[in-house]
Order: sequence, then structure tokens, then C-alpha cells
Amino acid sequence: MKVEYYQDMTLFHSHYLTAKRLIIIILNQMYKYSLSGFLVLILSCLLNSAVLGSQFPAPSLTAGKSAKKIVSNILSFGAKGDGITLNTTVIQSAIDSLADAGGGKLVFPAGRFLSGSIVLKSGVELSFQKNAILLGSTNPDHYKSLNRWKALILADGQTNIAISGKGTIDGQGRRLALNVDSLFYVGKLDSQYYNLRRKRPNEFMRPQNIEMVNCKNVRITGVTVKNASCWVQTYDLCDNLVIDSIRVESDAYWNNDGIDISDCRNVRVTNSFVNSADDGICLKSHATDHWNDSIYIANCTVRSSASAIKFGTASSGGFKNVTIENIKVYDTFRSAIAIESVDGGILENIRVSNIVATNTGNAIFIRLGHRNTEGKVGVLRNVSITNVKVEIPFGRPDQNYEVRGPDLPFFHNPFPCSITGVPGHMVENVTLENIEISFPGRGNNGLAVLPLNRLKDVPEVEAEYPEFSMFGELPAWAFYVRHVNGLSMKNITVKAAAKDYRPAFVFDDVANLIITKLVIHENDPDKQIILRNVKNSEIDVNPKLMKIVE
Repeated sequence: MKVEYYQDMTLFHSHYLTAKRLIIIILNQMYKYSLSGFLVLILSCLLNSAVLGSQFPAPSLTAGKSAKKIVSNILSFGAKGDGITLNTTVIQSAIDSLADAGGGKLVFPAGRFLSGSIVLKSGVELSFQKNAILLGSTNPDHYKSLNRWKALILADGQTNIAISGKGTIDGQGRRLALNVDSLFYVGKLDSQYYNLRRKRPNEFMRPQNIEMVNCKNVRITGVTVKNASCWVQTYDLCDNLVIDSIRVESDAYWNNDGIDISDCRNVRVTNSFVNSADDGICLKSHATDHWNDSIYIANCTVRSSASAIKFGTASSGGFKNVTIENIKVYDTFRSAIAIESVDGGILENIRVSNIVATNTGNAIFIRLGHRNTEGKVGVLRNVSITNVKVEIPFGRPDQNYEVRGPDLPFFHNPFPCSITGVPGHMVENVTLENIEISFPGRGNNGLAVLPLNRLKDVPEVEAEYPEFSMFGELPAWAFYVRHVNGLSMKNITVKAAAKDYRPAFVFDDVANLIITKLVIHENDPDKQIILRNVKNSEIDVNPKLMKIVE
């Protein structure tokens, strides 16, 4: 059996109505004609149908498993790619038509297609050809939400959806965000939706470029996603998500996370480039009864004015079974790798490998905290980080960004890596192997100081926002480790470009510590490894480098 597939949905509906009229004619005439006359009538109808079909030729394929989906050009629905005409209604009508027909591909040719919020539906793929741009409206009234935050492209509870091609989704985020901001000053935005301290609208008032919630079988491939007014794209409670070979360019406004994945399962993020004015690729967990599970992130390059690869900050349910490998990081303000559980979630079975970071503010930050002070403390365990090379500058790594990370309100020397839990709740079973980190040195106790006889004065700040700078001045230049049970450090090399007044390593309240093949390069013959309340340690280094303090 052969079926016709049409590139123009208008023709598709026309042929459908023609066929329907023919069937009605046949049924009405069955009562008026003999059997032979009825057969002649059928033949006549079929011939007429064939003539109609010959006027609108379209590719045909065998029905069944090999049948291809309908392909429609957005221009055939009346869209205009002039960058001026608002196409929201036309685009939504095209999506609805494809969804009603069982699914298909909606093609955007070269042009600038201005739009407000559109809702993607099951079975529909948005395909952007080269030089095609979906241009987000800068009018805040043109956006809506579906049970969560606003976005240019929305989907909720849909299956088998995709965004593909070589085109661009441009949210025009800075202009849009400033227009939202102006609503507050003319009395159209309530103060509860405005951050008075930071002088900007709250995140959920500023539309994202993409938000997909509770969807299955999602594919985002090839496209460039740029200039959001808030997070660039969020995937929440999704299953079977593939993000491949996309490019994110969003140094437009505050909170421009590049890719946010929240409480999703079976996720692959590969072969992509992210340049964002906030966290680059970020795993979040907002639901206490869900968590991220079976996540694979690989072969990506990240530039961020926050952290490049991050777990958290939202960490209610947690993160399980995550593999991250082959990541390049550059010009990043905060951490190359930030692994955080601070809202009661379970973070476990994390493998990170083959990370190369240059001009990055911090290498590794691992934090178990208790930001949810009324709830339970979470779990952070079974983390392996291997084959990492990081270069840390003395100055700001993100000085060339338009939206730079905020300056700190206190004096400090360069920060070390840190692995920290809270009293009574330890970070468990962390392996660091084949790690090489170059630090700037130049720490001096005239600018800021926390001497070794005051290690107890390093604040716990259990409920504070997790960040590598959260403790203030720290007493080590390479690694500060506290409240950890089970830490293996093998083949670790740390270098200080200039002398630092602090030792390289401080271990405080640590059990089951194993250190082998540790190399420290600094022009300082003094003690470099400080131990306080350390139990069951196997440290294979020159004893002259170690000191035990009370």
C-alpha cells in the first residue's frame, strides 16, 4: 500500500477533504444504482482522485515502519521571515497541525522569524536550516509559562520532540530583560518579583529560550541557542534526553546558565560548545522525590563566568550515576568542576575524567552542606576525578565578559581547591588521581591571613550558598580538606608560580586518608602538609614536609 505525504499542510488538508467528499458520494449513490453501476461510479471517483493527485505531486513511500513523517515549510502557513512580523500564531498553528496529523517536521528556511512563546507537541520536530533564526520577541507580554517558568519554546508532558538543524534560536535576552525590568519602575511588576538588592527582575520573570518539562525522547541537535534573558535552556523531569553538537552563546544578562538539566534520567550531552554568563553545564535537582540518574556528558568545551561543570546548587533529590569526560574549559570565573549537595539530596557514583582547564579561577570544589536547615543533611559519596589539568591565574579569568561574576566583599589570597562536609556528616569515598594544577602563588599574610594555630576558626557556614570562596581566606594554597571519610590522592602534582605564605595542603577532621606520588613545586622548604584530627592515614611522602597540629 502507498500513501501520499505532503510538504504543504494546506494541500494535505485539501486532499483530505476531497477524499472525504468522494466517500460520501459513493455511500449516497449505493442506494440508487445497481451493483454494476456502482462499480462504474467507484472507478470514476478513483480516476478523479488520481487526476487531483497528479496536480499536486508529492513523494510517496511504503506505509508501515519505513514511512517518513510529514515535512512542512513554515512559509506555507504564512510565516514571514522579515524579523518584524510577529509569527507566534502562525508557528503554533503549524505545530498543532503536524501534531494532529500524527507528527512531522516543521522546517524554517533562511530568515528571521519573530515570535513569542510557542508550545512544542508530541511527534513534532522544529528544524532550522542554515541562516534561519527564531527570534524571540522583546515584548514581555508575548511570553507565557506551562506550570513552571516562561520560555520562547515550551513543552510539557510531550513525547518524541526535537529541535534540529544549523540555524539559531536567539532570545534577544538583554533587550527583553531590560523591558521586564522597566515594568517594575512603571508599577506593572510587583516588588515580590523583583530583586531589590541586585536591581533586576527575579529569574522566573525573565523568559528562557527553551524549557521542557516531564517530556520523553527529546533531541536537541545542531542548533545555536543564544542571548537568553535568564537560563538559556532547562530540561526538567525529562527521560531520554539527547543534546548533541549544539552551540550556546549567551553573555547577554544575569543567570545565563548554558544548559540546565534538572531531575532527568538517561541523558547524553555531547560534542557541544557552551559560552555562558553563568554556569556552563549544570545539573540541578529541585524535587525531593526525583533525582538526576544515568547522565553522560562528554566532548564539550565550556567558557563560563561562573562554574564550567556544576552539580547544584539546587540539590533536593540528588545526582546518581553520572559520567563526565573529555571536557575543555577556559576563561572561567569559578570552578572547572563543582560538585555540591546542600539541600538534602543524595549525590553518589560520579566519575569525572579527562578535564583540561586554562585561565580558570578554581579547579575542584566538592561541598556537602546543609542549606535546607529544616530538613535532613544530604549524602555525598563515591566520587572519582581523574586525569585533570588546570591552570589558575592570579587575576580575574572572566575580565573579557560583558556580564562578569560578582566581586567578593572581602580581601583574600588565591583560593585553593576544597573538599568539605559539615560536622557529623562527612564527604565519603573520594578518589583523585593524575591531577596537575598550576596555582599563581603570591599569597601574602599582609593582605589576608588565617594562620595554622587558628584552623578551628575556618567557619563552617553550613547553610551558606556553596562556592569555593564561601569560607573566606583559607589556610592552604592547593587543597583544603575538612570533614571527609575516605580520600585517596594518587599522582597529584601542584605548582605555585610564586611563593605563598600558606602550606599547600591542610587536612582537618579527615579519616582514611591515602596519599601516594604527591609532588609539590614551590620555592618554600617549610612544611607543606598540615594534619589536624586525621585518623587512619597512609601518606607516602617525605616526613619533613608534614606537620601535625592541634
